[in-house]
Amino acid sequence: MAERTQLVDAYGRPLRRERLVGEKAGPTLTGVRSVLTGYPGDGLTPGRVAGILRAADQGDPLRYLELAEAVEERDLHYVGVLGTRKRSVSQLDVTIDAAADDAESVKHADFVREWLKRDELQDELFDMLDAIGKGYSVTEIIWDSSEGQFDAKRLEHCDPRFFMPDRRDGTTPLLRTETGEEPLEAGCYVVAKIRAKSGLPVRSGIGRLAVWSWMFKAFTNRDWAIFTQTFGQPVRVGKYGPGASEDDKDTLFRAVANIAGDCAAIIPESMLIEFVESKNVSAGSDLYLKRCDWLDQQMSKAVLGQTGTTDAIAGGHAVGKTHRNVQEDIERADAKALAACLNRDLIPPMIGLNFGPQKKYPKLKIGREETIDLSLLKDFLPTFVAMGGRVERSVVGDKFGLPDAPKDAEILTPPVAPKADGDPEKDPKEGPEKSSEKDPKAKPPAATRTALQAPELGRPADAIDAMVDRIIADQGFELVAPMIAGLEARLAAATSMDEATRILAEQLATMDASKLGEILARAAFAAGISGAAREPLA
Repeated sequence: MAERTQLVDAYGRPLRRERLVGEKAGPTLTGVRSVLTGYPGDGLTPGRVAGILRAADQGDPLRYLELAEAVEERDLHYVGVLGTRKRSVSQLDVTIDAAADDAESVKHADFVREWLKRDELQDELFDMLDAIGKGYSVTEIIWDSSEGQFDAKRLEHCDPRFFMPDRRDGTTPLLRTETGEEPLEAGCYVVAKIRAKSGLPVRSGIGRLAVWSWMFKAFTNRDWAIFTQTFGQPVRVGKYGPGASEDDKDTLFRAVANIAGDCAAIIPESMLIEFVESKNVSAGSDLYLKRCDWLDQQMSKAVLGQTGTTDAIAGGHAVGKTHRNVQEDIERADAKALAACLNRDLIPPMIGLNFGPQKKYPKLKIGREETIDLSLLKDFLPTFVAMGGRVERSVVGDKFGLPDAPKDAEILTPPVAPKADGDPEKDPKEGPEKSSEKDPKAKPPAATRTALQAPELGRPADAIDAMVDRIIADQGFELVAPMIAGLEARLAAATSMDEATRILAEQLATMDASKLGEILARAAFAAGISGAAREPLA
């Protein structure tokens, strides 16, 4: 058990148990933390954007945070790619590693694992990742001590407008109250900072980049709408004669104006109105479409680091795979940054309040499990074990997703090769068969001969196979026995490739070639007779 000392947070501030209960950063009806918001995005101009960002840099981020929220609401592409980035992290597996192998550390890890089973966790992580867009997010820990314990009942997302950066460092968030800004209560908040660039949190969020792109895109959409209204609708022109009265003209104008829309006019028959279309832009509205698509692609690059998974661009499978790898790199970085925030602000208070201060705390991890090629592992394991490598059976089972079998379960076993007729029963306690190196004339064990005689996998045995098997079983080993006798020891003593080649040639010379020729001649004769008679070889 760790030494009992004063429980403090990551910044050295003491945790006061009596101050942990109750919500502290919630909205108020008449105070400064109101749910009502401004709309600085209405009628936005480059000058206003610059002014809003400048005020945020000087310590007043209220209008900037409202603008960043408005961009998420009004730009479908931005909210789509930003949501993709946040959801790709919030749905990842969350695991807990114990600080050590002792029973107490395992108990602490199990306590956190039980807390992770909450259904709300994925949504809470999603809200924490609001820091991707705005540079930082603050989440309040709502503690439940109704039964004497301190349980993190929920993680409540706080409106970023309820906090102001400390003007001394521009980094430390302070809670806005009716009496001014106050430091955050120790052990009550998870402060996440995920930066798109280095610098102050208010200047490092993607939202700061997105407001410019959204404004230019809004201008393009407005011009596109005007262009469509002007050139996309037919113009009704009513013509009146020289003797038409004012009443006739009014009647004619009402007629053409009431047909549809506002694109209507009346002119004398002797007058002419000509609509001149610009020839500098081909295909008319394609200019606006291309500009909006280009701005969307820049937004995709800012949020996801690539365009291959969001925009319809040419590139093929290889380019798409590369772009997906870039997105996975960002995903891992976000997951590690979020896990670091939780390990700093949530896990120590959760364990410390229930078990006392510890020297080391469980470690929370967010991310995908490292995948391995199971087919390569299957092929590698026999060789590794044969070379003396030690592998724990449960580890291999976990890699293949196979649980440990109960003691009374029916276990799969490798197939046993059938025994050859006439082979005597062998006592397994007698040890392995004697090596043919000691007795060159001895036939190999039955299992060895069976393996030599086995046809290729997937090809049925035929007459030729049967003949080859018979030759190998009856006389094949006697032919090669003189050649392999002592070969292993001589090759082991060889000091060069030339010497090894000479040894192989000498051993090969000990084989009786005439005997092999006689066997092959008999086999060829038998094959010919069998073919002529169309009968299987005996």
